[in-house]
Order: sequence, then C-alpha cells, then structure tokens
Amino acid sequence: MDVRKLLEEVKTGEMDLERAEALLKDLPYEDLGYAKLDHHRALRSGFGETVFCQSKPDEYLVQIFKKFYERDGEVLGTRASEEQFRLVKALVPEVSYDPVSRILKVEKPGKEHTGLIAVCTGGTADIPVAEEAAQTAEYFGCAVDRIYDVGVAGIHRLLSQRERIMKANCIVAVAGMEGALGTVIAGLADAPVIAVPTSVGYGASFHGLSALLTMLNSCANGISVVNIDNGYGAGYLATQINRLAVK
Repeated sequence: MDVRKLLEEVKTGEMDLERAEALLKDLPYEDLGYAKLDHHRALRSGFGETVFCQSKPDEYLVQIFKKFYERDGEVLGTRASEEQFRLVKALVPEVSYDPVSRILKVEKPGKEHTGLIAVCTGGTADIPVAEEAAQTAEYFGCAVDRIYDVGVAGIHRLLSQRERIMKANCIVAVAGMEGALGTVIAGLADAPVIAVPTSVGYGASFHGLSALLTMLNSCANGISVVNIDNGYGAGYLATQINRLAVK
C-alpha cells in the first residue's frame, strides 16, 4: 500500500476517513494468528513482503496470498508447486504460475522496468534458479537481460556476450558444478557480480556446496554470494543495486 497516495486521496476527498482508517489499522502488520502479514514493509524498504510457498499448509498459503492481493493489488510467491497454484487460483483467478522458476504471482499491469540487470547461467540446468532471480527483479521493476548457457567449459560463448554483460548495472552469475562463472565474469566486467551456486552437479559437488565454496573463495573482486539455489535473494539484491544505479 502506498501510504502517501492514500493520504493525498484523503486530502483531495477521493477517499473518506473511514476507508482510510480501515486501510491503516493493520499497519505495521496484520495478525492472522498463524501469520503476521507485514503490510508496512514496502514503505520501509521499497519492497513488499514476498510469500515463500514451499512447506506452507494449503489453507495458510491461500489465505495469505488472498490477503496480500486484496490489500496491495499484487503479490509475489516463490517455490510454489503446481498444486499450490491450483489452490490459490480458485480464490485469486488473476494469479499466474511459471513451472520453471516456480514463481506464483499477481502483478499490476503496465509496470515500468528501469535500469538493467544481466542474469547469466553456466548451463541450461541452472535456468530454474536464474529465472527465479530474473522474474523477481522484473517483479520489482527492473529490466533484465537473460544470457544463458555461457559456462566456462566453453568460455568463447561467454566472451562473445561481453558487450551485453558490460551494459548491466549488476550481474547475476548462476552456476553449479565447480561454480567458476562468477569469478570469470567479475574479471571481465566493471559492475557488481552476485554469484548464485546451484545444486547442479555430480556427487562430489555435494548438492551445490562445491560451487558455494568456490564462489566464497573467489580471487576476483566485486563478488557477493547468496545461498545455494537462492535465485530470489540474488534478484532482490540485484534490484537494490540497480535502483541505486538508476537514481
């Protein structure tokens, strides 16, 4: 909810005091008993609360999603299953679902996308995590350039995309296996790099731990690292950096 807009509508008479009071009464959060919905978060940080769908009981999820939608007109959910999508859609018909990124969302139409974030992957198996990052950034109002399957096993593929990468305000490098992509990109580009290790790889990759340690121990400068498979966290952080660059 945009509090400033609400106050302006009260001032101009577009909204009566009773309606404004009803909207403001649940700030800073709405207590559902099993959940406390942080409606004040967008006012504090510039980002509304996101719903982490995985492991939530069905009834909790659909009610949380419905409450956010009714109040804000849009809502972003991550790590959702197709079954959860069907349950939410029964109450919120406007919701959409992407089975690759597992993102569940209702988005306001006509949203402006500013700046530029490049989202790169080592291979096609990393795309689900990359799409979580890319779609999160787009939801929060960023323009995104997807540069997929440019891993270091065929480094000429990455080098051929250097011009595109250099245009970005921030770069998200998503890779599994040994996770070297972030280091190589950081050595080529002048923008901050967010490295995202994925759980892609054979046994000794330890479900992404090998890539995580490689990224944490990078010899290149300008790299930050998020947790294994945390595309959402990378997209959020990239949005913060992009917003600063746009300002």
